[in-house]
Amino acid sequence: MQHANHKKHKPELTVQQKINRRNFISFTAFFVVGGAMFGGWKWLANAPEETPGITAGARRPLRRALNKTELFFRRIFSSSHPVKTYPKSRAAKRVRVNGDIGIDDEGFNPQQWQLTVMKGPEDALQLTLNDLQALPKTELVFDFKCVEGWDQVQYWGGVKFTDFIAHYGLQEQAKKQYVGMVTPNGEYYVGLDMPSALHPQTLLAYEMNGQPLALEHGAPLRLIIPVKYGIKSLKRIGTISFSNERPPDYWAEQGYDYYSGL
Repeated sequence: MQHANHKKHKPELTVQQKINRRNFISFTAFFVVGGAMFGGWKWLANAPEETPGITAGARRPLRRALNKTELFFRRIFSSSHPVKTYPKSRAAKRVRVNGDIGIDDEGFNPQQWQLTVMKGPEDALQLTLNDLQALPKTELVFDFKCVEGWDQVQYWGGVKFTDFIAHYGLQEQAKKQYVGMVTPNGEYYVGLDMPSALHPQTLLAYEMNGQPLALEHGAPLRLIIPVKYGIKSLKRIGTISFSNERPPDYWAEQGYDYYSGL
């Protein structure tokens, strides 16, 4: 006895039906993801701001995320890992100028400039540019990165911060956790973790493209710290200090990441 085949076959979808289904899935996913992102943004925008201090201006959840990011970068940091360098021929001939906070005073005279190094509360060194230029010069060509998203291969010259520490007998000060740097007028200031400051490529720079620094690039002396975003490379250093507590930092007070590591 033969049995009828009762197996049912689903009718094949037409091309237009397949397109409609895919469009439905795509638009549904778009609105779900978009709604979730908007909800997350609205939640973050309405979250309370952090308590003002060394850092400020960020929403509390964002600051917690930035702090966790800092811990991650600090754990993987190694002073034995130099940043990539390039031949001088790759360096930009016209170096981008970005920001003039702290160096916009018209009455500044580079010839009268002195660097103050605070060895202790009542103990300070006063150094001239000639003092620093008497130390061994180091040149560095690397990819300078800005937190705004641009980068540029640049050529700098100056004294390594580690050589500066060794020459002026600042080894005890370098055992502290942080370095603070401030412009002569006090308008711009950065705080640096000591391991990054002591990275072998960190420079107290007085030359750019083999020439003395121009005023807009931080003459007569600026910081170049290639393991950080450019917001940490203070132009026109006036004072250097050392501490076990985080020094004030201009952009951290505006809500940016204090560590700013790459």
